[in-house]
Amino acid sequence: MKRWFSRLSLGLLLAALFAPAALASNAFDVYSDPSCGCCGAWVTYMRAHGYTVTVHQDQSMAVVKARFHVPARAMSCHTALIDGYVVEGHVPVEDIRRLLAERPDAIGLAAPGMPMGSPGMEMGVPERYDVVLIGRDGSTRVFATHGPGA
Repeated sequence: MKRWFSRLSLGLLLAALFAPAALASNAFDVYSDPSCGCCGAWVTYMRAHGYTVTVHQDQSMAVVKARFHVPARAMSCHTALIDGYVVEGHVPVEDIRRLLAERPDAIGLAAPGMPMGSPGMEMGVPERYDVVLIGRDGSTRVFATHGPGA
């Protein structure tokens, strides 16, 4: 019994120590325009995948994008932050999980524009689109491709 209690205590201690790190990579801050329905659909999608999302709709989106160094060619409708990275637009959850696992030296990811068929943009005919990695110098490179024929 004493050994079992000791192991349980150690397990609880380890869980308490590592829980904040696990929670940190699960929490999004999303900046969006209050009139944008597709942003709300992306937030719902992320919550359905187990993420905690706090939505901010009280700031100019141009100011938000400038503050987080989102280059014009990577811009979309909403800007999200998670664990030190920017996630711009309708980026699929698998790309975000890959970003957080690989932890590249980058600003973050973007799904430029508002591609049909991306999470939150399921209306209309799905299109092929790229998710790009935004480098610290503002450059972009393809991180993943989605949609028909991808």
